[in-house]
Amino acid sequence: MGQSTPHYKLEELPPLREKIETINILRQANKSTAALAELKGIMKTIPNQEMLINAIVLQEAKDSSEIENIITTQDELYKALSVNKTKISAETKEVVNYRKAIFQGFDLAKKQGFIKVNDIISIQQELINNTAGIRSTPGTVLKNDTTGEIVYTPPQDKDEILGLLTNFINHYNQLDDDLSPLINLAILHYQFESIHPFYDGNGRIGRILNILYLILNELIDVPILYLSSYITKNKPEYYKLLNRTNLKGEWEEWILFMLKAIESTSKDTISRITNIKNQLDKTIIQVQTKSPKIYRKELVELLFEQPYSKIDYVVDKLSVERKAASRYLKELERIGVVESQKIGRETLYINKELIEILKR
Repeated sequence: MGQSTPHYKLEELPPLREKIETINILRQANKSTAALAELKGIMKTIPNQEMLINAIVLQEAKDSSEIENIITTQDELYKALSVNKTKISAETKEVVNYRKAIFQGFDLAKKQGFIKVNDIISIQQELINNTAGIRSTPGTVLKNDTTGEIVYTPPQDKDEILGLLTNFINHYNQLDDDLSPLINLAILHYQFESIHPFYDGNGRIGRILNILYLILNELIDVPILYLSSYITKNKPEYYKLLNRTNLKGEWEEWILFMLKAIESTSKDTISRITNIKNQLDKTIIQVQTKSPKIYRKELVELLFEQPYSKIDYVVDKLSVERKAASRYLKELERIGVVESQKIGRETLYINKELIEILKR
């Protein structure tokens, strides 16, 4: 292909039905739908969903950013969120912004029941921390990182980009179609990545739009299913199929990849949630047995909502004095539930067992 790769004319949605509803696709869509329904059911058994949302959203922010070679550690992330005015790396700041962008999108989806093109622009601004907006200067191409060859030239004209985005969002918000929403998710993700409307952050915004789509279609209630870890593990395949669909208009393998990502990630998330719930129950018994005087369910749940906890969090959560909050955390450290770490003037109390579950 080299430098002379032609500008591929991106078609508007929807694609031809017979190309996107093959027997293989419909069979896999059933499996993926069942796995997702099981995940939704398990979430309903968790009394404090906030606990899981916080932990899983941060994990997603880390995984999704890693696809774009923005690397940070969980420790750096939690410290950045827990310590005021801490010096954090540019990479960590980007991941923290990604987390904010997810919550912004979630709030919009819940409040409105749909997403507008302007919402996508404002979520991207939160993510990237600038106001460049939709691409208006020609010259954007996608290259192979290793060889430098151009593998795809997205639409260059701003009017064309806006037209395609309007077409995209109309299909995104169409909730009553008889097409499986998971097949539609695969098509929508392909389309958004191919429009490539921004100078920066397209991959991450596309992955945020995936989770918001599942919520708008009531396939899950809260933002806890993310495909980023699956994409990271299968990154060459992901880009190969995206490009092949671009060049040849062949949908089956791309849609199957995305459907398998949903099934696999649903199962992984169910396993992770089960492990977190088991660890919570274990910690409750540990505190009740070893230090019954300080036991409060909200106190233990806080350690799972905020794996890097501190006195301020306990004061807010339990409405107690700082002195009492400090005593609770020190006692939890004494019985081995948390480990303290001093960062500047702040002491953080770390739920190491939970961090290990999240790292797996």
